[in-house]
Amino acid sequence: MKSQDTTSPMADFGFTNVAQEEKAPLVADVFRSVARRYDLMNDLMSMGGHRLWKDFLISRSAIRSGQRVLDVAAGTGDLTRRFAAQVGEQGRVVAIDINPQMLGLGRSRLVDAGVAGNVDYLIGDAENLPLKTRQFDCVSIAFGLRNVTRITPALESMVSMLRPGGRLLVLEFSQPRAELLARCYDFYSFNVIPRLGKLIAGDEGSYRYLIESIRRHPDPQTLKDMMHDSGLDDVGYHSLCGGIVVLHCGFRY
Repeated sequence: MKSQDTTSPMADFGFTNVAQEEKAPLVADVFRSVARRYDLMNDLMSMGGHRLWKDFLISRSAIRSGQRVLDVAAGTGDLTRRFAAQVGEQGRVVAIDINPQMLGLGRSRLVDAGVAGNVDYLIGDAENLPLKTRQFDCVSIAFGLRNVTRITPALESMVSMLRPGGRLLVLEFSQPRAELLARCYDFYSFNVIPRLGKLIAGDEGSYRYLIESIRRHPDPQTLKDMMHDSGLDDVGYHSLCGGIVVLHCGFRY
C-alpha cells in the first residue's frame, strides 16, 4: 500500500482536514446536492433575512447605471439580479460560479424573470478568475468565500479584476459576539439547520458542512487584514444581526 504524503497542503472541509486538491470536488458535491432546494433553504434558515443582507450589500456597492460588476460564486443569481437592475441596459454583470448546476439554475431563473440582456454567465474558480484584469467597478462574493480552498489567492484574484478605485464586497456568515446570542445561534445551527436540510433538501450532511464551514472561517478582523494584504485600501466591515453576518468592503489602490 502506498503511504500517504503527510506533507501535502491541507484545507478545511468543515471540521475535517482534507488535502487541498480534495476540497473543491467535495464542495462541488455539496452544492450539486442542494442546488434544487438552495433558495428555499436560504429563506427557511435565515427566516428571509438573507434578502435583507443582500439588499444591504447592494446599498453599499454604490453601483450606478452603465458600470460593470463581477458577481463571484453567483450561485442561483440573487445578487446578479439585483446588480443587473442597478447597472441598467448600458452596464454589464458577469455571474461566475464553479458549479454548473447552481449557475445553470440561476441563469434559468433570471431569464424567466426577464433578466437577460446585460448579464453574462461563466464557469470559473474564484482563485483563478478567467477574465481580463482591471475591468470591473465592483466585485462581490456572498456566502462563498468560506467555500474556496485558499482564501488569499481568491482575494488576490478578485482584487485583480477591479479598476483602480473599484470596490470588493464580501458578505459572509460569522460568529455573534454576545455570549447568549452565540449559544442560541450554535444550538440553532447544529440542531435545527441540519434537520431542515434533511427534511427539505434530503441532505443533512451538506448542511452540516455549511454550518461547520462558518466556524472555520476567519473572524472579521482577520479577514479585514487579509483583504488589506491582498491589495485593498480603506477596508472596513459592518456586523449585521449581532455579528451573525458581516459585510466587508475594501477599495483597490
